[in-house]
Amino acid sequence: MKRRIFIKQLALTAAIAAIGLGSNSLNAQQKTVKVGVLHSLSGTMAISETVLKDTVLMAIDEINAKGGVLGMKIEPVVVDPASNWPLFAEKARQLITQDKVAVTFGCWTSVSRKSVLPVFEELNSLLFYPVQYEGEEISKNVFYTGAAPNQQAIPAVEYLMSKDGGTAKRWVLLGTDYVYPRTTNKILRAFLKSKGVADADIMEEYTPFGHSDYQTIIAKIKKFASEGKKTAVVSTINGDSNVPFYKELGNQGLKATDVPVVAFSVGEEELRGVDTKPLVGHLAAWNYFMSIKAPANDAFTKKWATYAKTKNVAGHKDKALTNDPMEATYIGIYMWKQAVEKAKSFDVAKVTAAMGGQTFTAPSGITSTMDAKNHHLHKAVFIGEIKADGQFNVVWKTKGPVKAQPWSPYIAGNDKKKDEPALMAEKKK
Repeated sequence: MKRRIFIKQLALTAAIAAIGLGSNSLNAQQKTVKVGVLHSLSGTMAISETVLKDTVLMAIDEINAKGGVLGMKIEPVVVDPASNWPLFAEKARQLITQDKVAVTFGCWTSVSRKSVLPVFEELNSLLFYPVQYEGEEISKNVFYTGAAPNQQAIPAVEYLMSKDGGTAKRWVLLGTDYVYPRTTNKILRAFLKSKGVADADIMEEYTPFGHSDYQTIIAKIKKFASEGKKTAVVSTINGDSNVPFYKELGNQGLKATDVPVVAFSVGEEELRGVDTKPLVGHLAAWNYFMSIKAPANDAFTKKWATYAKTKNVAGHKDKALTNDPMEATYIGIYMWKQAVEKAKSFDVAKVTAAMGGQTFTAPSGITSTMDAKNHHLHKAVFIGEIKADGQFNVVWKTKGPVKAQPWSPYIAGNDKKKDEPALMAEKKK
């Protein structure tokens, strides 16, 4: 009898202990907030996007080391949409409905962003998008930390038209065949026509994702440029196609002094696998370069080099590079943290309201501000020339941050559109 009572007491004690352990486990879960990381880690866009995943993880480690957000540690949930645009939407839905993330950082191409946008709006979740794009969009559920066309494409073309940029008269608009290059080139064609450039002096060419044979296209560019007027190439090629494109530029001896190429999706990371000596003088337009001299950039590049070595980040352990989308990613994470702390909540509506007017000293050394009306950053613009070591020498920059214009003034009817995400959402209902 005593033995039975003793066994029951043991069972009761074990049950109470189990409840306690469960309670502690629950408390541990309650002290964690999940964050989605939605970048291609395989496929044609992995060359550009993988490092953005690592940038998110570095920033999360930094924030967690300082106590997290609202006393909660950030738990990243990393998924691989594999450069597959419909899969981006599936993975976004999974992050929001199954993983219950408070926010997502991700996407590179506009087609991936367009794929996930209905999901974020339907489920009322937040996406921070860190790459330059074609504009013509605002959403109450998206914060755009990359450049709009007036913060990259238009200034780059204006520079090439100027005396300092070579006074280009003919234009090759060369891109990957999807929404970002085609819409950007639609804007640029309208801009060039407003400057008196004839249709005969504009050549447009598109190639599919993953395209690798640029021999014929480079030959066509050389022929187009030989017809008497100074010619420049505007490249919106995305992903790993940039490697064979730049290799072919070098192979055919198309030098910057003859036909300068300005790229909007090529930075330090994309040039890693290319012999850049034949490419010296060709250009890129961004809101950040690794070579920028600023205390904030010194700190950023050192943090990244240390993190890459410690975490054995592929390709960066021995040669750690930073680039513009990494900076835009980093800004977005810290602005989200600041907004959450201001709102004292992870609630989407409260965080959205708190995001307006957030500022952050970017690695570029320029203070970026989040516009409350259009959800885009005010950003400085830099144009850099490729150097023999694969870095960029800044040859032109704006005096300070430029306010984004999501609706390009060169597209008919855009003057009637509003920069109010809330108003746009109401119109869709």
